[in-house]
Amino acid sequence: MHKVLPTIDHPAQLHGLSRAELQQLAGELREFVLDSVSRTGGHLSSNLGTIELTIALHHVFNAPFDRIVWDVGHQTYPHKILTGRRARMSTLRQWGGISGFPRRCESEFDAFGTAHSSTSISAALGMAAASKLNGDDRRVVAVIGDGALTAGEAFEALNNAGVSDVPLLVILNDNEMSISPPVGALNRYLVRLVSGRFYTGAKEGVRKMLRKSPPMLELAHKIEEHAKGLVTPATMFEEFGFNYVGPIDGHDLDSLIPALENLKRLDGPQFLHVITRKGQGYKLAEADPVLYHGPGKFNPLEGIKPAAPRRTYTAVFGEWLCDEAERDARVIGITPAMREGSGLVEFEQRFADRYFDVGIAEQHAVTFAGGMATEGLRPVVAIYSTFLQRAYDQLIHDIALQNLPVLFAIDRAGVVGADGATHAGAYDLVYLRCIPNMTVMAPADENECRQMLHTGLQITGPVAVRYPRGVGPGVAVSAALTALPIGKAEIRRESAASAGARIAILSFGSMLAPSLKAAAQFDATVANMRFVKPLDAALVKRLGQTHDLIVTVEEGAVMGGAGSACIEVLAAEGIRVPVVQLGLPDTFIDHGDSAEQLASVGLDADGIAASIKRAIRDKLANPPVRAATGSGQRVTAG
Repeated sequence: MHKVLPTIDHPAQLHGLSRAELQQLAGELREFVLDSVSRTGGHLSSNLGTIELTIALHHVFNAPFDRIVWDVGHQTYPHKILTGRRARMSTLRQWGGISGFPRRCESEFDAFGTAHSSTSISAALGMAAASKLNGDDRRVVAVIGDGALTAGEAFEALNNAGVSDVPLLVILNDNEMSISPPVGALNRYLVRLVSGRFYTGAKEGVRKMLRKSPPMLELAHKIEEHAKGLVTPATMFEEFGFNYVGPIDGHDLDSLIPALENLKRLDGPQFLHVITRKGQGYKLAEADPVLYHGPGKFNPLEGIKPAAPRRTYTAVFGEWLCDEAERDARVIGITPAMREGSGLVEFEQRFADRYFDVGIAEQHAVTFAGGMATEGLRPVVAIYSTFLQRAYDQLIHDIALQNLPVLFAIDRAGVVGADGATHAGAYDLVYLRCIPNMTVMAPADENECRQMLHTGLQITGPVAVRYPRGVGPGVAVSAALTALPIGKAEIRRESAASAGARIAILSFGSMLAPSLKAAAQFDATVANMRFVKPLDAALVKRLGQTHDLIVTVEEGAVMGGAGSACIEVLAAEGIRVPVVQLGLPDTFIDHGDSAEQLASVGLDADGIAASIKRAIRDKLANPPVRAATGSGQRVTAG
């Protein structure tokens, strides 16, 4: 039999395929996804679980005219392959390649960018409402994972959608087996019946007839709900105003396609519940979908092999939290559905009664921590920088305004490699340092991260410690826990220059190592600033008075960031010295290797050195002549 997948360059080509050909396509697509991801790395388990659902959607609906919005966008590799990007899958998540998430600028088939979860229903409802206003006869579909339904925005959208008379279909991709999947021909028949025009039309006709007799209508309604309860799980979605159908087997095209065809013809908000299995079709991923959620490159025949252990910042945090919990029974660990990613696996095992996974609900996580803090506990919220953005109001109103002692362990600060701009922790220094009562720290290495986290627990107010993704420079981590002096930086390299331009590099967090390397070319002073807030204003003032050029370096947005804080100090003191701010520019940085990302914006050692050379050329064309008194005052040649 001929291969089907190589013939598909546009989803419209699926419309004419027979059911047997679609089944064959599913097998070929599953093999392709497994082979492709094993070569590039990326998300695997979730994509193996959406093969049949993707095929059914593109077989029934007419994309891109019909809009399909994929929530938690890491389940869209089959969608990308069937929409003309099969040949580019070898570039997935690489510099200059295609994204691992839906991206509007990448393809007309990506109706909405969805890398943060729980946004699909809101976006799809907006599209459906716009379609109705514009007079378009298009259908809009939102595919949302059950984990994403734990976020408040999803329920806000459901609440709004249920009273909106728009052509919206919400598909719940239930891939955690939270409800036992139904099987057999009887279930398939019932789903076809409940989703079909006959059932819906008959139900509405009977309702119209019984409206003349309210008691009979109420009785009929109760009988209907009781009958539906015998064949489908109890559901709240009809209370939201949706016509609920399911659950059905999300790997059975003979169930999916008729249900979608029937629902496509119905008006108003529809809800289809499908059961899928993460890792479907690859036994190793089925057995351990967490391990195969986002693997690097591996041999599919052998599976993922344990790599040589390298201590990441995440691991340092996890070890530290267990040590603190051992010492202090008040220490609590909180995560919004990122147990593995935030390094809390061991903590959950050892301190189960003090571990709280609140689901994909960042707003709730922050205020929940605040409630605990009011009762004398010491909550630690482990959260990615990009996800803390989602709880900014809670951070200000519920934590900082009340000066509650909540420690935020902020992972994935700065660039994040293959996940790209959607997950970059570029803005935390900017949005944190402007909040009253906040203490903000950025460690330069693994050991400093541990000591900063410990320092944070000693402060009776909100504290943020932000650290990058991956491994540090390899500094040994001390078992001891030593609090750092609040708001004090340290000089890591002192310039010995007595003549010519004296340069001071003020490095924040992860930028210390490349700053030290670049400094050697100019005999520059290097300060490890440690604290973004409170800033070591005394040191900034001294360096501004004794040096001819100040260079601030941070792995965060340069606009309003730590470098801006240094300029504010210099301006307040009336110190006029040229300042070069290096950081992430006012643009979104594409996905790729993190080293490539940093180099592209001049945040590696070579880039820092190049910026200093340009500043010497442009700002210090006539190097000053220094007084021999060593008074710290500059005497500039006229």
